[in-house]
Amino acid sequence: MTDKRTVLLVSLFHPELVRGGAQQVCYELFEGLRDDPEYRPVLLASIDATYPALYKSGARITGFDERPDEFLFLSRDYDHWWHRTSDPLLVESYTEFLEHIRPDVVHFHHFLTYGVELISLTRRVLPEARLVMTFHEFLAICNANGHMVRRFDNSLCRTASQVRCHQCFPERSPEDFFVRKLWLQSHLGAIDAFTCPSRFMLDHYADWGLARDKLFHVTNGQRDYAATGDAAAPARNDTRETYNRFGFFGQIIDAKGVHIILRAVALLRAEGFTDFTVEINGDNINYASPEVRAEIEEFIEAEKQRPPGERLVSFNGSYATRELRSRMARIDWCLVPSMWWEAFALVISEAWMFKKPVICSNVGAMADRVRDEKDGLQFEMGDPAGLARTIKRAASEPGLWQRLAGALPTPPAREVMVDGFRRIYRSKRATEVTSPSIEGNSPAERKRKRAAILPQHAASAGS
Repeated sequence: MTDKRTVLLVSLFHPELVRGGAQQVCYELFEGLRDDPEYRPVLLASIDATYPALYKSGARITGFDERPDEFLFLSRDYDHWWHRTSDPLLVESYTEFLEHIRPDVVHFHHFLTYGVELISLTRRVLPEARLVMTFHEFLAICNANGHMVRRFDNSLCRTASQVRCHQCFPERSPEDFFVRKLWLQSHLGAIDAFTCPSRFMLDHYADWGLARDKLFHVTNGQRDYAATGDAAAPARNDTRETYNRFGFFGQIIDAKGVHIILRAVALLRAEGFTDFTVEINGDNINYASPEVRAEIEEFIEAEKQRPPGERLVSFNGSYATRELRSRMARIDWCLVPSMWWEAFALVISEAWMFKKPVICSNVGAMADRVRDEKDGLQFEMGDPAGLARTIKRAASEPGLWQRLAGALPTPPAREVMVDGFRRIYRSKRATEVTSPSIEGNSPAERKRKRAAILPQHAASAGS
């Protein structure tokens, strides 16, 4: 057997430092490839100022927690408009890292915190490598955090244009968005294959301008967390007449809709319906907008002031995947009230693992995955009153939980996802490479060629 081919997985954050679907999927792939006879995975995960203690003087790429083949990219000086880094030493460190690892495949799961121009740089450094990009949201298309939600009224956006984007960001001219699109597409042009976890996303990126013959569907998969874990799930009491325990799992940010849950709870409390509980599992409230963060914190404080017997909502804080088993055991329904399209909604798969029906917003990937009235329930996105009615029904209608829970599909397994990416990795690269390689016969030769490449990278699209 020949030596294994190396796959470099480039992740937005490490899931043990900042939870999120994109980084969780990337790490699932990393774990799934570790026992693969054909590939050796290497993980490069970014961090930002959220963890200042991990930034070491003079360091730009470091090992992570003494783990083999896991590294941290210490992002700094990041331009969120152009999605580029302006630290030349960080760029040089990334180049040296590529030279050292010499991956056969570089699989980007994001360019946020890295810079989209590192994709082009990777092509110049590794002209024979296969470059793959997995999209986890619409960041290339939409400057509003990639969510395609209109900033002035929170309505969903179905297409991007210079004028529509200018309406969300009036401080930017329509021409700015035209140039931004050219900048991003020019660097994404170095990618050999793009993947999306839903066909819903594929159509959006094709309409935006990516070649359809480069776009592939690969589902997000996970290992079965219901089959493992440190805590045993308590036996379900199937004789219960009501299934009135609800749970949220995810980031406490605007797009995930936690504030919609809290507004629904307030409406139900006001009308006198209190025969239910809600558990909020997650963190990252520091990434929420000031308005939503203030609303959530005000609700938390008010809930603390109530007598224990009158509290309907509990906030359990962050959790690791190994804790899913014990936390899912405490609920009957999983709430997914996201305020954007969602690319896949990984939490839906996690709920299905533990046989929990999902109540979700009626848009995007959520509406595609959860079949209303068949294996879950949907409500009008962003409507607290609609969610309140659905919660009340779920908590009180006899037989509803049993009917929906009995029809839940099996979520995609990690092996299915890994197999899908293997097929992408094995495909022949279609693009012709004319950029110079930085390979040389000596360290001095490689340094000379790298010096010729870096000035090309340093030129700013905005200068």
